[in-house]
Amino acid sequence: MKHLVINLDRSPDRLAHMTAEFARMGIAFERVAAIDARERPDLVLQPQHALYAVRRLSGSEVACLHSHRACWTIIAQDDAPYGAVFEDDIVFSAKAGALLADTDWVPADADIVKLETFFQRTVIQRGGISVGPGFSVSRLRKNHIGSGGYLLSRQAARDLLQASAEVNVAIDSLIFDPAFATSTGKTIYQLVPALCAQDQFMGNSLPSLIHQGRQDEWVASGLAGQSRKPVIERIRREAWRIARWIADFCRFRRQIIVPLDPIKAKD
Repeated sequence: MKHLVINLDRSPDRLAHMTAEFARMGIAFERVAAIDARERPDLVLQPQHALYAVRRLSGSEVACLHSHRACWTIIAQDDAPYGAVFEDDIVFSAKAGALLADTDWVPADADIVKLETFFQRTVIQRGGISVGPGFSVSRLRKNHIGSGGYLLSRQAARDLLQASAEVNVAIDSLIFDPAFATSTGKTIYQLVPALCAQDQFMGNSLPSLIHQGRQDEWVASGLAGQSRKPVIERIRREAWRIARWIADFCRFRRQIIVPLDPIKAKD
């Protein structure tokens, strides 16, 4: 299995970080040059999914999608049944190397396995499948944002390439949202606990470039100064959240903030 790391040419510090992370695990990786939004201002002019009619994707978000597409092309053409994709601000847990060394643990029906946690609430199927000491995989039943680390099959890579060939979509929605049209019929798993997380959650020495680019564009457009949603809207959202929790419980699903496997092994 290939381990692909997306890295901007202007971010040698992030490449050095990932080199050290993979060396610690004793696993080789392949660098994939990221698409730079600064050099591709035309990206925001490309067609975007109807979901983004009000708040269009930023140039950095579109560039992120195309960077991942470069990885999917490699995986789609490779002989291995699965490939792994990582962004260059990922921190791995102490046990990550053991699971990344091969794919024998991956369920036979898996199209996509999310290895990362974004520390935001999502929904998984109750009753996971054990895949190693302390680890399990459960069907992902709700979008779990973040695209920092995941496995996908050759066929899933081909399907994602086709789905994003003519329209730009937020990368994490495209891959990890079971309700998204492109994910219909796909078997998407979440690894619990996760093997990795973005460094912004661990030490913030490598802030998210996507978030930074998005914020810059929001400020420039004036959207950053918009007021909060009205109280009645927030009440409706809370009522909807409670209703969803009840529905998930009845369907043997559970809400979870996916934990991260310890970064340092316990003594």
